[in-house]
Amino acid sequence: MNNPHSDHIPQEAFDWYDEYAHGKMDRRTFMKKLGGLVALGYSMTVLTSALLPNYALAEQVSFNDEAIKATYQTFDSPDGHSKGQGYLVIPTGLTGKRPVVLVIHENRGLNPYIKDVARRLAKAGFIAFAPDALYPLGGYPGNDDEGRAMQRSMDKEKIQNDFVAAANYLKSHPNSNGKLGAVGFCFGGYIVNYLAAVESTLLNAGVPFYGTPASEALRKNIKAPLVIQLAELDERVNATWPDYERDLKSLGVDYQMHIYPKTNHGFHNDSTGRYDKENAELAWQRTLAFFNEKLV
Repeated sequence: MNNPHSDHIPQEAFDWYDEYAHGKMDRRTFMKKLGGLVALGYSMTVLTSALLPNYALAEQVSFNDEAIKATYQTFDSPDGHSKGQGYLVIPTGLTGKRPVVLVIHENRGLNPYIKDVARRLAKAGFIAFAPDALYPLGGYPGNDDEGRAMQRSMDKEKIQNDFVAAANYLKSHPNSNGKLGAVGFCFGGYIVNYLAAVESTLLNAGVPFYGTPASEALRKNIKAPLVIQLAELDERVNATWPDYERDLKSLGVDYQMHIYPKTNHGFHNDSTGRYDKENAELAWQRTLAFFNEKLV
């Protein structure tokens, strides 16, 4: 790991965080388990700084960067929550047509890390749009715990329909060249897989980071090329890969799978101790190269 706070933290702490972050363990149990490590001599400050996000660390492209322009835009979602909202980032002085990329957050709403990912894409020449699934409840609340609880309370099918609506909204942007990419993380990785499967012609390129596949019934529709990014230590998501790979092969889908050694679920997220700088940068280079190949 390249994060100085995470060098000597036992792997089980990262596994507990994954269970906690995905609703399989409540906060009290999670903190109690960390307390057990404190009893063994670990510092609670070091543990929490390594495991819980610090979004001040996540800004790679400033919202004041002169090369981009960011605004919030609403869109219609008749089959979802009727209206959605997202963070639209375009290259400054945009003229002509550009590829468009949907950026899909984790299971906690549109946090600062995901907004920064959208800015990185715009800086690389794409029109990027990052919807906030929590918009119907007032939007990302400013902290992940509350965001997770809010998203868990919502109708999953309606959320999925909101992202389909967002994809169609972005694809029809006046400066869109008509080619849509999608990149997502965790829950967002699942949504990328879902968008590829729900409608064969919707997506032109998808990059799910550590996301589970769409339901088997939908997978027969997948036509879009995919770059699938997995973390070696992410047992929960990786357990779903063999069946997914079998289906992608049988369908003749153009896909690549990269598994990054010694990384945890969330290794691209530079606001937490799970961040692995070297592998995150490699995964991102592959993402941009893939979008430039398939969308430009």
